Amino acid sequence: MTKVTISDGSGVLNRYSHFSLPESGQRTVDIWRPPGYADAADVRYPVLYIHDGQNLFDPALAYGGVDWGIDEAVLRLMEQDGHPGVIIAGVWNSGEGRWLDYMPQRPAQLSGVSATFAGWGRADLGLVRSDSYLRFLVEDLKPFIDATYRTLPDQPNTVIMGSSMGGLISLYALEQYPDVFGRAGCLSTHWPAGGDSLVDDLAAHLPAPGRHKLYFDYGTATLDELYEPFQRRMDGHLAAA
Repeated sequence: MTKVTISDGSGVLNRYSHFSLPESGQRTVDIWRPPGYADAADVRYPVLYIHDGQNLFDPALAYGGVDWGIDEAVLRLMEQDGHPGVIIAGVWNSGEGRWLDYMPQRPAQLSGVSATFAGWGRADLGLVRSDSYLRFLVEDLKPFIDATYRTLPDQPNTVIMGSSMGGLISLYALEQYPDVFGRAGCLSTHWPAGGDSLVDDLAAHLPAPGRHKLYFDYGTATLDELYEPFQRRMDGHLAAA
């Protein structure tokens, strides 16, 4: 594994190449630590794990040439609200195999989900490997980060987040590892990948209320136009739960 450090005055980014995943080869992980980290030896930080890590910091790497601006968002929280900051772990996707990592594996076996997913040109759900991907996050990456950085490793301070298919795998991660992840952010969640059957299955496996926080959103243009009825269906499940 190789490490490259990038510092621009708004935090320090360590880029680790060649993390090994059993079913999907090598993976790059960007780990960003906020300004002041090196000067505050007694401060520990929450960790925010984000999928599609190449989209987070650098427009030259990001899909569509626009990055998330996630470091700027954290800096605003620090400046405006006095937040101590967070450590961000951006896990790069695997390119063409992205959907295999991010499609929730348990509901992928349902007939209603597989029939819907086939309509997106992804017929072979038997190849889905999201359980393996989540094991990598929990059993390999998280222990490495907790051992290397000053983290708050407990469940309330371990957050997972993603957009589109990354929104699906974030909710699935919280359900599969409710004692590891305390919060999940699901942006423009790609519910059409499995339709109502996918929504209903994930809703049926929500953890007991009281120990977790969930965030959902969706847009109103382009692909996001398809998301509203599914998100409202999930919102109903959440209210009932």
